[in-house]
Amino acid sequence: MAVTAALVKQLREKTGAGMLDCKKALDETNGDIDKAIDYLREKGIAKAAKKADRIAAEGLCNILVKDNKAVLYELNSETDFVAKNQEFLSLLENIGLAILHSNATNLDEALNVELEGKTIADTVIAATAKIGEKLSLRRVEVIKKSDDMVFGAYSHMGGRIVSLALITGENEVVAKDVAMHVAAINPRYLDQNEISEEVIEHERQILRNEALNEGKPEQIVDKMVIGRLNKFLKEICLVNQPFVKNPDITVSQYVKEAQSSIVSFVRLEVGEGIEKRQEDFASEVKSQMNK
Repeated sequence: MAVTAALVKQLREKTGAGMLDCKKALDETNGDIDKAIDYLREKGIAKAAKKADRIAAEGLCNILVKDNKAVLYELNSETDFVAKNQEFLSLLENIGLAILHSNATNLDEALNVELEGKTIADTVIAATAKIGEKLSLRRVEVIKKSDDMVFGAYSHMGGRIVSLALITGENEVVAKDVAMHVAAINPRYLDQNEISEEVIEHERQILRNEALNEGKPEQIVDKMVIGRLNKFLKEICLVNQPFVKNPDITVSQYVKEAQSSIVSFVRLEVGEGIEKRQEDFASEVKSQMNK
């Protein structure tokens, strides 16, 4: 039986195995899907699929910089124990180096980058089967700069948080200080120009309802909302925040004193935005004992 691309795709969806592994399994079993599944299971490849519904909210982020290019990325695992494993740490480093030396600019492109004869996507699936936990390359940010700019890179808590600041000029100390501030304070925007009108209007309505619920007279509510909204917008913008190393000045003032300006920033924190499942280990053990 001819092994078609559709057949390979079908086997991949059923097993979670890589495209090349699926193609080989189908070739070995003359296109028989059921036998191909058995083949992959026997090779220890298909068991990764059984972990597909698990939540991988632990892991580490990493940041690599070479010349005018920086890569920030997040590799997730199910537990922080695995994230401390040397095999995981090696995988984290190798994935980053492969992306750094490729032309990938985003997650989808990064997953197709070759790493030791496989795509990164297939490498992660194989590592899932080998390590025994669901692993996932979740986010990839690729930042490029010109020669008249400088990167500031910072990693906190062994990679739980990584941040990158891009500023004009050549002051690497200032750039790293901004990256440290970003890691600590977690600004949402560079400045108010980045905030959409939808976000502003949403916050305006919340502040208005909040003021009305406080019993404030409606005739002064609008003035209160303007003041509170301006305060809110300053708090979430990097350039307006009090500098973490010297709260008497803003981040913008600190950078300006070095004859520089902030171009952009990126911050990744492990598991942010993932709804973690709350485990009751006592109940889980008890349920296993009763089986």
